[in-house]
Amino acid sequence: MNRFTRALVVALAWGAAAAAAAQDATLARNLAATCANCHGTNGNARGDTKPLAGLTAERIVATMTDYKTGSQPATVMHQIAKGYSDAQIRLIAGHFAAQQPAAK
Repeated sequence: MNRFTRALVVALAWGAAAAAAAQDATLARNLAATCANCHGTNGNARGDTKPLAGLTAERIVATMTDYKTGSQPATVMHQIAKGYSDAQIRLIAGHFAAQQPAAK
């Protein structure tokens, strides 16, 4: 493989990875948008609802998994969590972990 071919392969691979990352970020944002009704825009909740912005992704995944399995009692979150795949929960968790918590 000559230098040009190698460079082209690397550029195409990098471009594909960047496109996949952008798709994942868009999907994560779209999935997380369904949480806004209760948890506020970008996870910055008002009132008694728990804020999600700035929590670690691991904590969000663990909590959602607890809701999904029924080990965490809930009024509606157990039903909502069951509607997401584990991969979708990881995307949502990553999205909220990257958000800045609202100033208090």
